[in-house]
Amino acid sequence: MNLKLVGGDSAGVVTAYYMCSENGAGPERDEIDFEFLGNRTGQPYIIQTNVYKNGTGGREMRHSLWFDPTEDYHTYSILWNNHQLVFFVDRVPIRVYKNSDKVPNNDFFPNQKPMYLFSSIWNADDWATRGGLEKTDWKKSPFVSSYKDFSVDGCRWEDPYPACVSTTTDNWWDQYDAWHLSKDQKMDYAWVQRNLVVYDYCQDRERYPKLPWECSISPWN
Repeated sequence: MNLKLVGGDSAGVVTAYYMCSENGAGPERDEIDFEFLGNRTGQPYIIQTNVYKNGTGGREMRHSLWFDPTEDYHTYSILWNNHQLVFFVDRVPIRVYKNSDKVPNNDFFPNQKPMYLFSSIWNADDWATRGGLEKTDWKKSPFVSSYKDFSVDGCRWEDPYPACVSTTTDNWWDQYDAWHLSKDQKMDYAWVQRNLVVYDYCQDRERYPKLPWECSISPWN
């Protein structure tokens, strides 16, 4: 999806572009999220990604961006297969969320439910900007995010079995090259890790004295 985000004073406003297994935020949903957290004029936009499994989230990462996302359209993409979830901004991987059966008790990878695609814009001034310190200024409304050039490669779910599985050879997203970052993608990802990460739940020992199992899976493999 190409997105241009709310400009000016957008504190408290969240633009979301996401995948969800339920047509509504049901209690047992799986979810894969891009959330764009509004700002006070002149402050940087923060992009938050999150993963839900069976209604449980708490897998947030936050990044700053290397451009002003309100001035022009930029591309935000998700690669999702049984081996990894990769969040891309302008084809640069900013987050890699791996799956592995080699890690004991690793059961927090959403790969068993079909997904719908959604987008929304909503008021979240209880948490979105500086932890809720900056409230939405409704005098600045309407708040508008713009979308164009959406595209998707995927397969239609057909009960009781999915129409495609990870052994399929006809779909590029399920082939070996899509299971790992390429050499160039690893270089871009390393740059993002050094320069743009604002928050990573896998580094938050106060919140998670015992880190979730998936935090032990290397994104580089």
